[in-house]
Amino acid sequence: MNSKYITILIVILFATLGACTPDDTDVVIVPARDRGEQQIVDNDSLLDYLQTHYYNKSFFSDSSADYTKEDIIISESPTDGDGNPNELLINDVVTYTTSYQSQVYEYYVLDLNPALFDGDGGPKPNFTDDVSISYTGFEQDGDVFDSTVNPITLDLIGVIPGWRDVIQDFKTAESGPVINEDGTVSYSNYGLGVMFLPSGLAYFNSPPYTIPTYSNLIFKFELYTSEPNDHDGDGVYTHLEDLDGNENITDDDTDGDEIPNYIDIDDDGDGVLTIYEDLDNDGDPTNDDSDMDGIPNYLDEDSTESNQIDS
Repeated sequence: MNSKYITILIVILFATLGACTPDDTDVVIVPARDRGEQQIVDNDSLLDYLQTHYYNKSFFSDSSADYTKEDIIISESPTDGDGNPNELLINDVVTYTTSYQSQVYEYYVLDLNPALFDGDGGPKPNFTDDVSISYTGFEQDGDVFDSTVNPITLDLIGVIPGWRDVIQDFKTAESGPVINEDGTVSYSNYGLGVMFLPSGLAYFNSPPYTIPTYSNLIFKFELYTSEPNDHDGDGVYTHLEDLDGNENITDDDTDGDEIPNYIDIDDDGDGVLTIYEDLDNDGDPTNDDSDMDGIPNYLDEDSTESNQIDS
């Protein structure tokens, strides 16, 4: 089998794995509702939840502490067990808007380490990166459907759409990992938050586990590290293969062969593999432009490339 298509098959298989990506046997699929109508229902439900539920804001008083997702307590009580005041979620969440499947969605995020946005912490992930993360997912009624014990690594192209929107807005850890005496691993000053997602940015009509269809979902998470992906191994990071900048890597196909660039090892279809169009051997094919027409060689089938190695 052509190595190009072996690569594609491996990438497609890998992309189906990761957080919140269930086994096919666990998925229940029912006829899809109109996304616009469902979003109205979902957003009303999310807003009602945020206006009637509190979190233990007073607990997060030490700006130098590394709090965890287990420290985040959401309840319907305005005070905690010790009488300390809780804060309504609606007062502290940030509202975001995104587009998915031709539908505009609103979702809500509670950031519990805002110092990260002021220059501390590690870099924010790209929307196609591998990330090291720990999370707990639950429904609005509090039922937990998934939770990690140890940090896991996920490919962001294989998770639900709401995750890609949220995670790339959080910075990674400032330092770590540190191996502790008990063998556990810890990080410092990492992204910590809660996302509140409508069903259209989650599983919509095909949820896994025991999640009901059209369920809004809530995730508490700790974000530690990120690593850029190069899914086809062509020397171009996957996030750079999003040529139109719409954060949809499936619609960029330079040579029109119906294989998106991010899994196409010859992006311009000129018979020279993209990885061999890195003429200066700096590991970056995006800065090589032999005919100086403003189009890098790996996207330019008419470029003159006298020093390339054909394979």
